[in-house]
This record gives sequence, structure tokens and C-alpha cells, in this order.
Amino acid sequence: MKEAIILKEIEREIRQYIPILSKAADSVLDQDISNYPIFVVHQGELELGVSVIDPTKVQSQWAINLSILEEFAAKQIIQPEKINDFREIFKDPQEQFCFFIISEIGANFVFIPRQNV
Repeated sequence: MKEAIILKEIEREIRQYIPILSKAADSVLDQDISNYPIFVVHQGELELGVSVIDPTKVQSQWAINLSILEEFAAKQIIQPEKINDFREIFKDPQEQFCFFIISEIGANFVFIPRQNV
């Protein structure tokens, strides 16, 4: 129950940043940096990806960084033996955002259609 509430809160929060998130994900794809852009939603300090939304500048409680599968693998957030499994479940980044949400209830991957956010 608490997980659903937190996810709804985050979804409401990120809705206003869709143009920025879309542009950031498209840059990763268009520049052939990776086929697997991952937005990391978190609170506090985190050394993962590059900052896209700084909560101190937009009066938010959530920061959003943009990372890629390759960084998750290099930092062993996704274990080497699980990388192919992750690629299989990864949704088309042109149609869906991949969020790695770190909150008090843990860390979860969530895929949200771009048009529904």
C-alpha cells in the first residue's frame, strides 16, 4: 500500500518534467550512448548518472538523474548474470521511461509509458 502511494506521488511529481526527461532520453538514444536510458529517482546525494532535475532548483523533494544500463552494470547494481534478463524486460525507450526509484520502501524499476506520465 505504501509503495503505491509513493509511486503515485513520484508520478505526479515527474509529470511536470516530461519534456526535459524526453529530451534527455532522446539524447542518449540519438547519440548512440546507450539503448537503455534509466532515470534514477532519489532523495539525497547519489553518485549515479548525471543530474537532470535538481530538487534544490525546482523546489522538489525528488532528484532525477539519468543513467544507462552500462553504468548499472559497471557499478554492479545489476549483476553481470542478470544483464541479459534486464535487456529482455526493458521496454522500448521511445515509448516508455525506465525509472529506478530509490525510496524508504527500497529500490524498484518501474516502466511508465511516456504519454501516460
